[in-house]
Amino acid sequence: MARAFLIVMDSVGAGGAPDADAFFNAGQPDTGANTLGHIAEACAAGRAEEGRSGPLRMPNLDRVGLGAAVRLASGVSMPGFDATPQGLWGAGTEISKGKDTPSGHWELAGVPVPWEWHYFPDTVPAFPEWLMKEVARLAGTEGTLGNCHASGVPIIAEHCEEHMRTGWPICYTSADSVFQIAAHEERFGLERLLKLCADIAPTLHAMKVGRVIARPFTGDCGNFRRTKNRRDFAIEPPSPTLCDWVHAAGRPVHAIGKIGDIFSMRGIDDVRKGTDAELLEHLIEAARQAEDGSLTFANFVEFDSAYGHRRDVSGYARALEWFDARVGDFLQLLRPGDLALFTADHGNDPTWIGTDHTRERVPIVASGLGAREIGHVGFVDVGASVAAHLGVAPQGPGRSFL
Repeated sequence: MARAFLIVMDSVGAGGAPDADAFFNAGQPDTGANTLGHIAEACAAGRAEEGRSGPLRMPNLDRVGLGAAVRLASGVSMPGFDATPQGLWGAGTEISKGKDTPSGHWELAGVPVPWEWHYFPDTVPAFPEWLMKEVARLAGTEGTLGNCHASGVPIIAEHCEEHMRTGWPICYTSADSVFQIAAHEERFGLERLLKLCADIAPTLHAMKVGRVIARPFTGDCGNFRRTKNRRDFAIEPPSPTLCDWVHAAGRPVHAIGKIGDIFSMRGIDDVRKGTDAELLEHLIEAARQAEDGSLTFANFVEFDSAYGHRRDVSGYARALEWFDARVGDFLQLLRPGDLALFTADHGNDPTWIGTDHTRERVPIVASGLGAREIGHVGFVDVGASVAAHLGVAPQGPGRSFL
């Protein structure tokens, strides 16, 4: 019986979104943003030489169809990406009114978001007073810190000493529909942080805030580090997703990375977490061990979190090249009849203004179904297609491109 591997390269967009002019970074529309295209352009021009050198090299995914998918999505030809596709390839367009993690993943799994997300204003303070009082009450503290738009590392650095002295949680947000709480794993307590996030999450979800994110860190204030114990408390999808469809058919569903958090563990049997390097080892092990008829759904977040938001072009390029090399080992382990589909949930062009995600089409490339172009399809068609490959009836608006 066929197996399916749905692999989301978080933020690895391909440009060309038709509605990019309605989404903004630092007041500038996302028109023209192209994560893969601009990284390849910077590499070819010698502007991404930290820890690597020369043109961007991703021969394994290009052989499947990555370069062709980017050309279809945005009209951009990436230097050196000229392989004749040996796999299925196309470009996906999102209809949900957001360029965030839940919107992209849910729609890839067959469920467009039917509401507008709530975003906190880029003001100081960013959060209403009643919400901060509720966080403090649940935390058992006399107050909170932060209360603004910020990146995680700078705001922890700014408030670390006061946090260590008072124990008050550090609360912040971003251009995404998120509420983040940072706290020291020993001084505040990891389990206490996770419970705080779980307790406040229903209040935020009722406001249509997509995620409450626990951001634990360790070390002293001059040398702290965020840990891999991050956890996202996401609002539940509004209807059954690909995970639910497959699980209801009696098939195993294995999650790798953030997938369990994004889908609130609905329709998921087990989850493997860790750094992207650890997650790729889990994916390779799944190729060896996953049961016939199973779905393995993986997210690799560090393209986005470590390099896209930080506008680190060299780092993003290094991560792409590392990923591609290990994907070659993964592809060799696939069995006849397996489907391995690679895509993304949104863009995060590291050459772009601001630090937010960018509204882009995403590449869709797949190994195991022969060589053919599928053209422009919807995000929802990915879920329908994976379900069809597994012999499971899809629900919702998606249509299989298999």
